[in-house]
Amino acid sequence: MNTKENFIQHINEGYTSKGESIILGAAILNNEPVGETQVKIPLKTLNRHGLIAGATGTGKTKTIQVLSEQLSSFGIPVLMMDIKGDFSGIATEGEEKSFITERHTKINIPYNVASFPVELMTLSAQDGVRMRATVSEFGPVLFSRILDLNDTQAGVMAVIFKYCDDNKMPLLDLKDIKKVLNYITEEGKEEISENYGKISTATTGTMLRKIIELEQQGGDFFFGEKSFEIDDLMRIDENGKGYVNILRLTDIQDKPKLFSTFMLSLLAEIYQQMPEKGDVDQPELVLFIDEAHLIFDEASKVLLDQIETIIKLIRSKGIGVYFVTQNPMDIPKGVLAQLGLKIQHALRAFTANDRQAIKQTADNYPTSDFYKTDEVLTSLGIGEAFVTALNEKGIPTPLAATMLRAPQSRMDILDDSEIEAINTKSKLVKKYAEEIDRESAYEILNKKIEEAFEQAEETEVEEKKSSEPSTAEVIGKSVTKVVTSASFIRGVFGILMKLFKK
Repeated sequence: MNTKENFIQHINEGYTSKGESIILGAAILNNEPVGETQVKIPLKTLNRHGLIAGATGTGKTKTIQVLSEQLSSFGIPVLMMDIKGDFSGIATEGEEKSFITERHTKINIPYNVASFPVELMTLSAQDGVRMRATVSEFGPVLFSRILDLNDTQAGVMAVIFKYCDDNKMPLLDLKDIKKVLNYITEEGKEEISENYGKISTATTGTMLRKIIELEQQGGDFFFGEKSFEIDDLMRIDENGKGYVNILRLTDIQDKPKLFSTFMLSLLAEIYQQMPEKGDVDQPELVLFIDEAHLIFDEASKVLLDQIETIIKLIRSKGIGVYFVTQNPMDIPKGVLAQLGLKIQHALRAFTANDRQAIKQTADNYPTSDFYKTDEVLTSLGIGEAFVTALNEKGIPTPLAATMLRAPQSRMDILDDSEIEAINTKSKLVKKYAEEIDRESAYEILNKKIEEAFEQAEETEVEEKKSSEPSTAEVIGKSVTKVVTSASFIRGVFGILMKLFKK
């Protein structure tokens, strides 16, 4: 058996599965795709998470598009973070071009254009389905970790949540939590001290500054009602295709605090609400987190630990999470160790640090008799990538340099009129368009403070009235004052002396 035959057998045995699978493309040997091979990912293992990495311009975006299309075709909903605004074209059929036909002929996969059901979502003022959450839904522990509070400050946050629960004051948005912070160190200082202990103004001042920082990054748009319901991510259309939910984040690249806040809250909410699924034939939902370093760059160690814990546990709920970044080193080791599927596009070796990073990246992949991994990493073409996954038994598949299939949908973004058309037809846009501002801690405390002021004014007026003398008392005091005055007495004595002389 020659080298090519050995290679074909090696790849096909490694990527054989009993259940349904996604076909990514054909394996490459000696810089040429081998059409007799198929690099396939079993649906059964897609809740084991994954990594899509590679330098700018190497094809990561199209890889995410291909994966999303294939998942949707199997009725698996997708949520993708669209940082650069690249994915809206999934809603429209692609166009068959000569270079696409040539590629698919090489990899021996038929090419058909297709469109997929899409929801466009937003965390900000952009048009689309508004995604919100309330402060109360986070709870004191998670909210404290997002703000990176120390133990003392986290203790105060717990007191705030307890005080609001005890007094039936909902914490819905950031103005609620800011109002409570001001109240407990000013008007309500004695009440809090008596029932919950003394709280330092220095502590609450620091907490307030951190909340304002989050607010300035767009937190005022995210926190509030109506809260987004996780079930709305799990929809299937009338043709049995899973919805591709595209969260448009083009305006928050410079707001990592908001991005990490949203991601952590979303993962925590999904984990809490989704039932245990165990070993399922396909995932319930798959998340693609583009520019994943935005989550980790600004995250504290406590927050990183929280993310790592959720990533470990959430797969039992049937949820797959896929991180997309330029360099695998952007992902913390604890998270990287949880990722079953790795799709590594080309890396560039411009500096000594780049070469060192490539060597470290190569060490993270299985060894292969057919590739010098570190060398191939720098020579992969656009739309080509190293792939290794988990088979249905949880065993890593052979490392395969792969020529990936092309997206079936449009490889370009939608224009404004097309985006408007999607939003106009969307039931979810209408459902979450209304911004509710019901009575919460902010309004309740303002009312409480106003009532306290009014009561204080009434008491002051009554005390003033009770301390003022009556008219009779005033006249009596005036007469007494006149009668006892020295000039009055001298006058009376003068008159009496004149009478006696007469």
